[in-house]
Amino acid sequence: MGMATTMTMNMRLQFPGVVNHNQTSFLGVPMRLPYEKYSHPSVPSLHFNVQAKAHTRREDCHARHSRVRKKVEGKQDRPRLCVFRSNKHLYVQVIDDSKMHTLASASTMQKPISEEFNYSSGPTIEVAKRVGEIIAKSCLEKGITKVAFDRGGYPYHGRIEALAASAREHGLQF
Repeated sequence: MGMATTMTMNMRLQFPGVVNHNQTSFLGVPMRLPYEKYSHPSVPSLHFNVQAKAHTRREDCHARHSRVRKKVEGKQDRPRLCVFRSNKHLYVQVIDDSKMHTLASASTMQKPISEEFNYSSGPTIEVAKRVGEIIAKSCLEKGITKVAFDRGGYPYHGRIEALAASAREHGLQF
């Protein structure tokens, strides 16, 4: 007759920061429990180490931007309108990815915008609308009417939304 064998697996979940002296040493290395030393060598013992991933806002933004960039590509007939937002400034570029060329750009560091607005805590929605207007005018001067909007991993809300709406109002098609 055939012999039926059963396998048992010991699963232990370890969370960082939680120290159970029965399971880990002072270095955090898993220790074998007393009942495990009598286990049969053919029976596997599984140890799972579950850790939560701690990402910063910047890393999350880069991950979102890479997901967006998989879908949005600037071509010669429809270049990419790329937005970068920092705490102090707002930058916009129109990029032809096939040639790796910047066709037009606008930012809050340019003199017309920086002299027009006096802001101390970063660009506001009004400043973003003005940047959208300037980038739309410079694109239309160069014959660019259609662009692919790349929000740069930022949520389509607030300054990003105001910039896009202003660029659309002044003649750019997304």
